[in-house]
Amino acid sequence: MTDPAGRITGLVGALRAHGVRIGTGETVDAARAVEALGLADRDLLREGLAATLLHGAAQRAVFDPVFDLYFPRGVGGPDGGPTDRETLRDRLAEALAADDGASLARLAAQAVDGLGGYGSSPRSDGWSAYQTLERLRPQTLLARVRDDLRARAGDGAFADRLLDDEIRRRIEEFRRLVGAEARRRVAERRGRDEIARRGVRPTADRVDFLFAGRDQLAELRRTVQPLARKLATRLAARRRRAARGTVDLRRTLRSSLSTGGVPMRPVLRRRRPVRPELVLLCDVSGSVSGFSDFTMLLVQALHDQFSKVRVFAFVNRLDEVTGLLDHGRADPEGLGARIRDEATLTGWHGSSDYGMALGEFAERYGAAVGPRTTVFVLGDARTNRSDPNLPAVREITRRARRVYWLNPEPAGQWGTGDSVAPAYAELVEMHECRTARQLGGLVGRLLPV
Repeated sequence: MTDPAGRITGLVGALRAHGVRIGTGETVDAARAVEALGLADRDLLREGLAATLLHGAAQRAVFDPVFDLYFPRGVGGPDGGPTDRETLRDRLAEALAADDGASLARLAAQAVDGLGGYGSSPRSDGWSAYQTLERLRPQTLLARVRDDLRARAGDGAFADRLLDDEIRRRIEEFRRLVGAEARRRVAERRGRDEIARRGVRPTADRVDFLFAGRDQLAELRRTVQPLARKLATRLAARRRRAARGTVDLRRTLRSSLSTGGVPMRPVLRRRRPVRPELVLLCDVSGSVSGFSDFTMLLVQALHDQFSKVRVFAFVNRLDEVTGLLDHGRADPEGLGARIRDEATLTGWHGSSDYGMALGEFAERYGAAVGPRTTVFVLGDARTNRSDPNLPAVREITRRARRVYWLNPEPAGQWGTGDSVAPAYAELVEMHECRTARQLGGLVGRLLPV
């Protein structure tokens, strides 16, 4: 392997681009780890670099595929081996039954080379893990591998569910190997840096709410509690600083008499901070619902930081859902479905109508907003060509201490199509909020103390 120093710096740069904080000292430690461990044992090298560069197990999801790009198993295509689908499936079933990692890695390379290529060049213009797996369909081998394992171990040696879970784990590992092999082959042609930036799945806190799939949203929900603890610590520190108050000039001058009139110790007015009230207005329609669900769960986890929290959900009708977020009921997986089942959110049509929902809030729940209340509106401000009801927004801003609008769409799309975000932004402070990382920063900065 040539230029290990360049590979280390490339690896570090790619990880930084994915939000992993790596300093100069950690980079030097990684170089020393490579020097000490050598390049012969790739798995040992992987663990050594992970130990020096990462700060938590959650970052392995980004580290492993990036490592595979900068320290690949090989170069070019595999040396021989089967390329027809049925032979590959037969050998894959055998390797899965034997749990043979080396054979699985070899078969992944052969499968990508034989089934994953696309284009018109003699070899290929590119390689696709998706195409490889669609043609090979390893998930359909589960029953075959199960029968093979039972024949080897004897009936009753494994519980059906435990055996199936173990086979699925092996199949998932093979799928990961296929993905790594396809990225490696593409990186050889297009460059490692580009594929590391574009072809590696981001960490959960950097996934765009509007494009997150079911698995990504489930992973996001698992980050709610750690993010809430971090934000609670930050808010508590801000509250302690705010409690110090301003200088009490009269008491400071009186105290300075004991030091000859020199105010050595300023006396501060002690504030009595009152925990604020919080109101959330959440659009739970379409793709925006994932963003709203995550934010509601985060606020529920932060409930101790406020004297009162009230949450309202809407599509084109608005209903209070605070009770659905009580402790013991806020099941992250089923929150959205429970809100849709138990709350009245739609009228005669099922599309978002911000004007009707905001007007209903101002009319029915106006008393929920007072001089100590901060209001967060969550949604993309797309009204489906209906009246945006700007007077209702003005009424809410008149009553509230602060009103913020968190919009999960890129700011460049505000005002396009049926978006009336610019009109709302003239009345309230609107912020782009596309990822959990952005949300954590905004909540920590905007929430009152």
